[in-house]
Amino acid sequence: MTFLELAKMRYSVRSFKDQPIQEEHMNRILEAGHVAPTACNNQPQKIYIVKSEDARKKLASVCRCTFDAPVILAVCYDRTRDWKNKLQPGYESGETDAAIVCTHMMLEAAELGVGSCWVGYFNSEKVSEVLGLPENVTVSALLPMGYPADDAKPLPLHSQYRELSDIISVI
Repeated sequence: MTFLELAKMRYSVRSFKDQPIQEEHMNRILEAGHVAPTACNNQPQKIYIVKSEDARKKLASVCRCTFDAPVILAVCYDRTRDWKNKLQPGYESGETDAAIVCTHMMLEAAELGVGSCWVGYFNSEKVSEVLGLPENVTVSALLPMGYPADDAKPLPLHSQYRELSDIISVI
């Protein structure tokens, strides 16, 4: 499968089998996040594996989009490690770095037959509180994941794209 075929095949899974992710699969997914590029290679990412039933319930109490997944990755960044742009005060790379890490993990998961769903619909402070995260860590995305349920399928809009000419400009 080519990269483009993989990217088109991957979709947001919102229904999972009640089955743990194989350790080998989880290790490969985490390795994909580990090798993701970050600004100046500062590697500010911090990934919390929310796996226990208790932790998943706590997370579900502040985020309705956990989809009863057997594992939820809290993809975060350490604000003391992210790159600060001296040419643009206030710009810090942590959010972007975490997004790249998240994308790498989602695509590796898809290649392995593990479904995932990028979730940004949550209050970062509440998630940090229920998970007991350090003050210097910001939650960027939640990534519920597991093997897709037999009836899991992409939403109808999954394969609808704006025209390439509508999003590309040559200067």
